[in-house]
Amino acid sequence: MTGFHEVRFPDAIARGATGGPGYDTTVITTAAGFERRNANWALPRGRWDVGSGVRERADLETLIAFFRARQGRAYGFRFKDWTDYRATGAVLGFADGTQTTFQLVKTYASGPVEVVRDITKPVAGSVTVRADGAPVSGVTVDATTGLVTFTTPPAAGTAITADLEFDVPVRFDTDLMALALDSYARGSWQQIPILEIRP
Repeated sequence: MTGFHEVRFPDAIARGATGGPGYDTTVITTAAGFERRNANWALPRGRWDVGSGVRERADLETLIAFFRARQGRAYGFRFKDWTDYRATGAVLGFADGTQTTFQLVKTYASGPVEVVRDITKPVAGSVTVRADGAPVSGVTVDATTGLVTFTTPPAAGTAITADLEFDVPVRFDTDLMALALDSYARGSWQQIPILEIRP
């Protein structure tokens, strides 16, 4: 991923963010009121406003430095979505006896529908890989891609799962820092949009 800094947006500010996953759907309504819907995206793209997370002047100063370092929309960064940042027992796949690399994922299930999300920014040190339920050693986890690599291929039929925490790759969706100084001790930036970057 070009133009990306492997740094995390300040957690204290991210905790107060509003937003989440969004889709792009075209809805055509006929004169009789019937609808035809077309899902333009198979997977959602997250969007958040982190302006509500700025509570103190120190938060604002941290945010100013972070925004300048990312040069507005120029460089992406990691973001902790406090509403969805971990996976337990995530099924990465079943070994075929030769495969050594697996992608970290999280599966969302609702009724008969399952949506699989690739996790490309796991939190370093948070990943536990299991083979048929037993923790395994001899694996490396790339914290910048989410790829799990075994030194020796697991036996065919082995279920590979993982417990993990993860960040979302995002960027600012503005190049303008629209600051307002309410008082000497306090300032505000009302809307700070950030947008998920597709890997």
